[in-house]
Amino acid sequence: MHDTGTVAPSDPAPGPVDAQSRHARRFGLPIATCLVMGNIIGGGIFLLPASVAPFGTISLVAFAVLTAGAIALALVFGRLAERDPRTGGPYVYARAAFGDFAGFLAAWSYWITTWVSNAALAVAAVGYLDVLIPVNDHKWSACVAALVLQLLPALANFAGTRYVGAVQLVATVLKFVPLLLVAVGGLFFFDSANLGPFQASDDSPMGAVSAAAAILLFSYLGVESAAVSAGEVRDPRRNVGRATILGTLGAAVVYLLGTLAVFGTVAHDKLVASTAPFSDAVDVMFGGSWGGTAVACAALVSMVGALNGWTLLSAQTPYAAAQDGLFPGAFGKKKRGVPTVGVLVTVVLASLLTVYNYTAGSGGVFESLVLITTFTATVPYLLATAAQIYFLVSGQRDRVHRGRLVRDAVLAGAAFAFSMWLVAGSGYAAVYQGVLFLFVGVLVYAWMAARKQRAATENH
Repeated sequence: MHDTGTVAPSDPAPGPVDAQSRHARRFGLPIATCLVMGNIIGGGIFLLPASVAPFGTISLVAFAVLTAGAIALALVFGRLAERDPRTGGPYVYARAAFGDFAGFLAAWSYWITTWVSNAALAVAAVGYLDVLIPVNDHKWSACVAALVLQLLPALANFAGTRYVGAVQLVATVLKFVPLLLVAVGGLFFFDSANLGPFQASDDSPMGAVSAAAAILLFSYLGVESAAVSAGEVRDPRRNVGRATILGTLGAAVVYLLGTLAVFGTVAHDKLVASTAPFSDAVDVMFGGSWGGTAVACAALVSMVGALNGWTLLSAQTPYAAAQDGLFPGAFGKKKRGVPTVGVLVTVVLASLLTVYNYTAGSGGVFESLVLITTFTATVPYLLATAAQIYFLVSGQRDRVHRGRLVRDAVLAGAAFAFSMWLVAGSGYAAVYQGVLFLFVGVLVYAWMAARKQRAATENH
């Protein structure tokens, strides 16, 4: 085994009780599960049925395949968290298996993903807010609204993990319950005549499944949320894996039942052209035209909850890397259980990107950055699943349970294949531009690694 520069993993030691401890409570299983669900289910679910309707109900097959891949990935994260329950998730696993450079790439790509995604989420949320309050009449009112939507979750993070958990729990319940009601209630209004053809496109069955999957591939981003925040979870060896599985399964139930319910309540030809499929389903189920307002409220809550969770995650991975000297030291300090500098930097970068989006118009830079995150989000998955395969093949008995070797190997292989599928589904442009972003990170790594080496030399 090569020297990775890591120490034997252990459960995070509880810190001393101080005046801030009330604000820095660790997450129990329910809140950790909500963190996973809340980050997986953003605002995209409200458009998914219309997005895949042109392929017919065969798209549900694609969803089922993707769900199986996401569950395999969730199980692998659970196994890895059992071995090493420290904050950082994929960064920690990649560094333990392959050394500092691989760990840094995981942290760097994940960090880029989080703050760019926050900007994209906020911009998308403004569209739903406009249904309730007209803010899109002028670009500056829309811009201010997007900035406020980013600031509110940041304030919850600055207040401490106790408040982050509370916001996440409330937001998840407020969005999960109405979505589940629509999903289950829609089954009572289900009409098979609305389904349309099983295969509506001219592609072969495999081609149709692949095409639908390309749209659905990123529906499960966020499955790693509990693992990234493992240091903030009580009894992480036990609860991170459970939260990851429960959160992924909960999201899958909402996704699959919700899509099926909309397919069965909205006529296929109308659904293909719909810009608000859940609103149309609500109108069919209960009559009237208030569905748009109800769904806009649910979508807004969903996105604020996702922003709350992603803001926390945006600071956790740099925090873990800073602890190992691979990110600037300021990222490695916590207040009330939250790496406040990481949160602040994320909010500033996401806000600048948001302002640029509204001031520069459709120049393509904002869209390109969002596209890049479809690749950078997959890099940590690929490295984490590769790390699990490394632990299995290298036969590290302190890291792999002998009795679960075959099962873990199958899961790791499936999760790695799923991660590769995500990379392929990103598209050529996203992969090309994303690699350029990774190369910029190489320069940052060279600087941080040199500082780390110099400090180590001076201490000898």
